Amino acid sequence: MSADHSRFAPGTQHAVRHALGFLLSGLIALSVDALVLTILTGLFSVHPILARLAAISLAMVAGWLSHRTFTFALSVPPSLAEFLRYAGVGWTAAAINYGLFVLILLARPATAPLLALVVSSLVAMVFSYLGMRFAAFRDRPRAPR
Repeated sequence: MSADHSRFAPGTQHAVRHALGFLLSGLIALSVDALVLTILTGLFSVHPILARLAAISLAMVAGWLSHRTFTFALSVPPSLAEFLRYAGVGWTAAAINYGLFVLILLARPATAPLLALVVSSLVAMVFSYLGMRFAAFRDRPRAPR
């Protein structure tokens, strides 16, 4: 592959590896989200709209850790600034995700909560990737030595 691949992935990372890392990290976060939602609604009878707040919070932590490792393959230790950027992107994406989730359930109350979760997550995924790529984990120019 040509050096052109850097348009699609940061640094020297191969675009396919980057995409697979994003997919894996997203699936990890989605799995945590779905598992927590299922446990809270199924075992504890928590209303899906409330249960989703806890599920999103835990999924965000899983997503941050897995995106650092798999999507962006960072070798530097995490920093507070990076986490705050990620949290800003993550909560904005989560607000989009949650808002759409609620709208689906209010518009069609018979919709299964997991179906609403998948649909809302797919929509928020595009925003999430762009925010991570160009804000939370963006390449930092190095100061000349």
